[in-house]
Amino acid sequence: MYNIGICDDGKNICTSIENMLLKYAQKKNIQVDTNVWYTGESLRNYLASGGYLDILFLDIELFKMTGIEVGNYIRNQLDNMGLQIVYISGKASYAQQLFKTQPLDFLVKPIEQEQIHEVMDMALKIVKKRNERFEFQQGKNYYYIPMGDIVYFGSERRKVKVVTMKAAYEFYGKLKEVAKCLSEDFIMIHQSYVINKEYVFRYTYETVELIDGTILTISLANRKLVRDKLLKEESYA
Repeated sequence: MYNIGICDDGKNICTSIENMLLKYAQKKNIQVDTNVWYTGESLRNYLASGGYLDILFLDIELFKMTGIEVGNYIRNQLDNMGLQIVYISGKASYAQQLFKTQPLDFLVKPIEQEQIHEVMDMALKIVKKRNERFEFQQGKNYYYIPMGDIVYFGSERRKVKVVTMKAAYEFYGKLKEVAKCLSEDFIMIHQSYVINKEYVFRYTYETVELIDGTILTISLANRKLVRDKLLKEESYA
């Protein structure tokens, strides 16, 4: 089951998108639960109270609290980087303003069924990846953390640190062995660091800055690999 939100102050637009999502779900033989809001405030209240969404179709030109403000709230106040935001608008001039909220896509109205199919295919691939879990033991406790929530791994002596936006954990192990179990979303930038490229905010030839403000050193031996992987990611953006 995938939880999908639609927020637009036009009821006809919400109905149209919802119908296209249901057609997509029927064609792909998947289950979706759709929720609709007509204001940014009502959507914000739902998320603030613990409501969960996998994918959100979010209008930019909402009446009071704009879609960009809602996006900033999701990313900065809730620290939610997993929700896949698809902005929708009647204008095509918002790209620069949307960058900081890291949207999955930006669709210009009127929206066609083919566009819904394309963006949903892309979104579900990411959601499935994020739902894969990293498992480890700390003392007598076992932890299962969604891969998509992990910002980076670090190692010091015999311990590996797992860092998310909300917490950090440590367990005994070897970072090289951990790296073998990770997807291509993770890059070993140093013998002591493996980063999730989805959380890269900025990088130079020698360092990577993550969206939580952490700055990590790229070892000389890994600089070409890191540059190639991050540039490849940019080429698909």
